[in-house]
Formats: sequence, structure tokens, C-alpha cells
Amino acid sequence: MFRIGHAWDVHKLVPGRDLYLGGLKVSGYKVGLLGHSDADVVLHVVAESLLGSLALGDLGTFFPDNDELYKGIDSKIIVKECYKKVLSKGYNLSNLDLTIYAEDIKINKIRNDMIKSISALLGVSEDQVSVKATTYEKMGFIGEGKAVSAECVCLVEKARNSKVLL
Repeated sequence: MFRIGHAWDVHKLVPGRDLYLGGLKVSGYKVGLLGHSDADVVLHVVAESLLGSLALGDLGTFFPDNDELYKGIDSKIIVKECYKKVLSKGYNLSNLDLTIYAEDIKINKIRNDMIKSISALLGVSEDQVSVKATTYEKMGFIGEGKAVSAECVCLVEKARNSKVLL
């Protein structure tokens, strides 16, 4: 049995914060993403699509932004915890496909490193993780360089043999 999850998220770019994308601290930018956690919009959509694939809820259900326990949390932890929930239901990730929408942040330079990072977090091969990027052609808040968004679709499959929990 297969199940599909989808997620979209957006975070505002602000000065004075580190920029995290796909589990990587990205250098060379004077802005970072605003959020209660480390605000890694890429990992947020990965985690949320995993939860959505099995109708488990959303990130706010498990990591509420009004709980100080999660202030500044590393989004890699969020992804691992969400995938554990999928694994515990007897499903494994088949593949995920994500798109990043950013105007001035050059994703191609870090694309392969993001694929390695995400596949390692999930314990899957790199060919199960697709990362793409596009711009908003200077239109809207993303096109004006005020925010970055991402969306992810994942396919999970009922496991024949359960994987070891991360």
C-alpha cells in the first residue's frame, strides 16, 4: 500500500539569523529565515509531508511554536522524530520530491549537499531524494527576496520488512 504526503511552507528572511536549508548551515548570506526553530523551511516541508502521508497531524501538533522546549530546535531533530512516527506505523519512504522557491539564494551550489543531508537523515539512498529550485521571477514577497518557501511531496510504502527506527 502506498500513501502520499504533501507540504508547503514559507519563512521570512531577516538579518541577524543564520540561514539553514536542507539541514545545512548556508554561509555567504547576511540574512536567515525567521522562525521558532532554526527555521529550516526545507526540512519543515520534508517533516510535514511525512506526517501528512499517514494523516498524523502537522508540525504544530508535535512541535508547537508557543512551547519554549522547541525554541531554536534543530530541524534535523524534527525530521527524525516525524520519520520515526512513519516507521512506527510500518511504512518506509519510497521517495520525496521537493522544490525550493528563492530569488537570491543560489540553491544549485548546495543542492547535492542537501540531497546527501536529507537522505542521511532518513536513512535512504540519495536517488530517493529530489531537490529542485526555482525563482518567482522578481514577483511577490519571494521574488522581492523577502522570504523563501518550499514544498515537498513524499511517497511512503507499507514495509515488507520494517526498518530499524532512527
